[in-house]
Amino acid sequence: MSRTIQALRAGAVSLAVTASVLSPLTVTAAHAATHVANPYVGATQYASPDYAAEVNGQAAADQATNPTLAAAEAKVANDPTAVWMDKIAAISGDTVHHGLQWHLDQALAQQQGSTPITVEVVIYDLPGRDCAALASNGELPATAAGLATYESQYIDPIAAILSNSKYANERIVAIIEPDSLPNAVTNSSKPSCATATPYYEAGVEYALNKLHAISNVYNYVDIAHSAWLGWSSNMPPAAQEFAKVAKATTAGFASVDGFISDTANYTPTTEPFLPNSTLSVGGQPLDSAKFYQWNPYFDEKSYDEAMYSQLVAQGFPSTVGILIDTSRNGWGGPNRPTSLNSSPTTPDAYVAANKIDQRSFRGDWCNQNGAGLGAAPTVQPYGAADPIIGFVWIKPPGESDGDYPTASHSHGDPHCDPSGINSDGNGGTYPTGSIPGYDVPAGQWFGAQFQQLVTNAYPSLISGGGNGSVTVTNPGDQTSSVNTAASLQITATDTAGGTLTYSATGLPVGLSINATTGRISGTPTTAGVSTVTVTARDTSNVAGSASFTWTVTSSTGGGGGGCSATYTIGSSWDTGFTANVTVTNTGTSATQSWKVTWTWSGNQQITNAWNGTESHSGQNETVSNAAYNGAIAPGANTSFGFQAGYSGTNTNPTLTCSAS
Repeated sequence: MSRTIQALRAGAVSLAVTASVLSPLTVTAAHAATHVANPYVGATQYASPDYAAEVNGQAAADQATNPTLAAAEAKVANDPTAVWMDKIAAISGDTVHHGLQWHLDQALAQQQGSTPITVEVVIYDLPGRDCAALASNGELPATAAGLATYESQYIDPIAAILSNSKYANERIVAIIEPDSLPNAVTNSSKPSCATATPYYEAGVEYALNKLHAISNVYNYVDIAHSAWLGWSSNMPPAAQEFAKVAKATTAGFASVDGFISDTANYTPTTEPFLPNSTLSVGGQPLDSAKFYQWNPYFDEKSYDEAMYSQLVAQGFPSTVGILIDTSRNGWGGPNRPTSLNSSPTTPDAYVAANKIDQRSFRGDWCNQNGAGLGAAPTVQPYGAADPIIGFVWIKPPGESDGDYPTASHSHGDPHCDPSGINSDGNGGTYPTGSIPGYDVPAGQWFGAQFQQLVTNAYPSLISGGGNGSVTVTNPGDQTSSVNTAASLQITATDTAGGTLTYSATGLPVGLSINATTGRISGTPTTAGVSTVTVTARDTSNVAGSASFTWTVTSSTGGGGGGCSATYTIGSSWDTGFTANVTVTNTGTSATQSWKVTWTWSGNQQITNAWNGTESHSGQNETVSNAAYNGAIAPGANTSFGFQAGYSGTNTNPTLTCSAS
């Protein structure tokens, strides 16, 4: 069976309104804003007064009983969040949430001189929307008539407003249809998704065409998250699907400025104590743990960087950037691990002891109990060279994911029921993880959830009286040599002026960080590639972090070129199977290319391969590296996978690996 986690999240602002369809505006020649590579660089960001009113109302309600919490809540009021266009009526707005034109006018009022301002707008009303969920099913049917309505009464009026020349100095970031194309990739076995897929593709194509034609609009297509598309059987087909839709547009790949992951979800940006998904514990890799189910991407950073490579390989330009929605993925509070626990001897126990993601199942998505606010919106958190161009808050924290059916009403999604269960598709069942005691419809204010998100925020907002924030300057990726002394100064700032203490995880063997000065120093002893996360924390427990890679190469410079290949069956059925091959550099210098060969003992035949170039002659197979994964540092690895058909027996082959 597939390891795809199909139960995902809602995330719509959903309020019934009465609205008329807007007439298209005339686009003038004066509307010719310069289109930049990263709309967040050199710009301020729009903070929604609607969201500020919700937050300030909650803070005022909590002031008498918990003034410390209320003060922390108030800090969030002016953080930038996205405006959700989750139904046709949302375009004109209602008594709680204003319409699109109002928000754009408010952004003009917030604009500082000639500095551009970035406004985030979620395009979210496809025919048959959220075909694998119930809480956020849309208003339009997956039919030709539904598609026609989507185009003429939803996309066209939105485009007409956005094209008004008075908004030309606003950089409008359009988040294109969360969950749509990912559902088309992994949930085709669901009849509702199979029916909806052609309308998803046609609708997204239409939206990209209309919005790309407006020079100050930037299209960011949703790519789900690591817990959905991280498997090797999902990631390459997903990249192919995104490319298919982009190539169908008038402007082709140019119609897409970038992508966004973790929209309205809870997957951590990084797992600081689990940086190596292939780490062997008890003779098994960590990704074999039930929580990960052989998915090698434990967090969004590693997933996004890998997906970026897949997207570029499909033809997207290297300038595309990726955003991460960090609005609810912080997982702070008292249950967050503070240091590595290396004592467990099985992958399941090791993961349970060290993961910051407190869900029992990665497919849990509805109003998760114990979640916390993640990193505040940040531009280029890993430096200008990284494909991740920003942290954003697309889901307004405190707005519900969805409700569940009860005796009094039939609407809702069982996955939002705190007493319900989710299935992993492989026979395992898990609690939904939803906050107990509440049943709040999607998009409505959920006060108890917001209180919890603020309480469990990471970095912390409850600072014991201080009001500071800590920012760690990312030093960028590092390279050192075995047996050669290395030194790196980490710098950080605390707006409250507090004393900082430094820590680091994932440092190469032989290096350590000075807790007082923040200097990393020592002599690395082992070649390999490490993901390092450095954290600075003040005396009131407010913290900031930065992550980067540190490559240690062999000092000998010779003898490289060795590699090994390990073969693992992924899933299998009567006439076919999927397999994954891990290629490890066993030499002492980085490889430039690699090749794996084998001979089938039966009649196996590969029908689809990813992350490698496959060829065969009879039963003799050859897979060589793709353009983007030939270079492997000493001790590091990469992988490729494939789907194959067969009859009779399916004996694992003996692999031969060569590298240069």
